[in-house]
Amino acid sequence: MNIHPGFVGCDVSKHHLDIFDARTGAHARIVNSAPEVAALARSLAQSRDLIVFEATGGYDEALRRALTALGCRFARVNPGRARDFAKAAGFLAKTDRVDAKMLATMGQALNLAADMPPDPEREMLSLLVKRRDQLVDMRAQEKTRMSEISDKEIRADLEVHIAWLSTRIACFNRKIVQACKQSAVIARETALTRTAPGVGQVTATVLAALMPELGARSPKQIAALAGLAPLNADSGHKRGQRTIKGGRRRVREALYMAAVSAVRSDTPFKAFYLRLREAGKPAKLALIAVARKLLTTLNAMVRDNAAFQV
Repeated sequence: MNIHPGFVGCDVSKHHLDIFDARTGAHARIVNSAPEVAALARSLAQSRDLIVFEATGGYDEALRRALTALGCRFARVNPGRARDFAKAAGFLAKTDRVDAKMLATMGQALNLAADMPPDPEREMLSLLVKRRDQLVDMRAQEKTRMSEISDKEIRADLEVHIAWLSTRIACFNRKIVQACKQSAVIARETALTRTAPGVGQVTATVLAALMPELGARSPKQIAALAGLAPLNADSGHKRGQRTIKGGRRRVREALYMAAVSAVRSDTPFKAFYLRLREAGKPAKLALIAVARKLLTTLNAMVRDNAAFQV
């Protein structure tokens, strides 16, 4: 006899986890601490239940680690998507108990698939990449302030800070390279993606850190994850302009800059870009199309374990 899996909704906050079991209709609240969360994971480990919770930054870290350690199935959903589902399903009130029940209902109604188990080495790479990006953003802000300030003392202070930020960025770049070398899978992946036109160290490491699905999804799915899939806006006889939205912003930004680089040299991507421009497409739209083509090409390269070929 097949036992169908149940769904457990878990609302995560800084101090508490609110749990709703769709099988029994029972609610529970526990402290969001490592021992309590580990006990929860042990109680769920014997079932095939899918635990559904929202991505809440660092607050769900203990839960993810405990569930992964015991092989529990879970789906970490986008908070915006969960809120849209709540409105559509009639969950108009918003409390921790209500949200836990809503998340269990969402898992059941949408038949959510379990997430891939997190890779500790890839998670560490993700932290390093995000910190490097933060430092780069801070340096850009300081450079903007430098262009607007004439006071010598403040300019000197800005110069010192910019130099310090540049040193830290270089340090994190070295850490990122070392982290890539420590994982055979990530090292192979970044080596492959860097053979493609326009893809340098930054783009390759951003993809390795923030797009673990690369090589394991269909072209349409991987484009949607990056927010590079054009979405229709049609109604009746009206045919609206296709637009992109959502997805992983940092991945999309990295691919866009790689596309800009790829179309500057004699590559198939430049030929593709020129055909779009000759067809009357705006430059930015053509570059987005190149970014999507580049991503689907990289997806196939990683899937087939093959370097780029003209």
